[in-house]
Amino acid sequence: MNDGRAGRNAGGAGPAALETYLGGVDPAAAPLVVALDGIIREVHPAFDVAIKYRILMYALHGDWHTWVCAIDASRKSVGLRFLYGVLLEDPRRVLRAGSSVLKTWDFAFDQVVDRAAVGAYVREAVARYDDYKANTREILEASRAASTAKRRRPGSPPT
Repeated sequence: MNDGRAGRNAGGAGPAALETYLGGVDPAAAPLVVALDGIIREVHPAFDVAIKYRILMYALHGDWHTWVCAIDASRKSVGLRFLYGVLLEDPRRVLRAGSSVLKTWDFAFDQVVDRAAVGAYVREAVARYDDYKANTREILEASRAASTAKRRRPGSPPT
């Protein structure tokens, strides 16, 4: 359950993880990474923060298997990833599909970050953590079925 208490890395390894991560990204991405990190930590200071799979991950209670969001800087943009993004309402229609449940909000290096909007998406992801944990199998199956249905050509029989 998400009780809001500080995680093991809150305020400790988190800032060190950010500094380490910044050392490996394109300098043009750094201001965007710092801005997103600041919003994420402001919205939920109890996150555990670490670099996993070369991305800056934010998790609750050290649960890296079911992380909440992550920052992934590439050579051309910065992605704010949500592990179970399929559960988010996405009122701005900014989330791009990734894996069966993951969704990403892409930011160009020169893009101005809307703090309120990013904060709202992160808050919603934190709020849906318990639901995702309790219903992971059902959510994965429904998401995969919906993805398969979208890929089918109109009029073609189900496989």
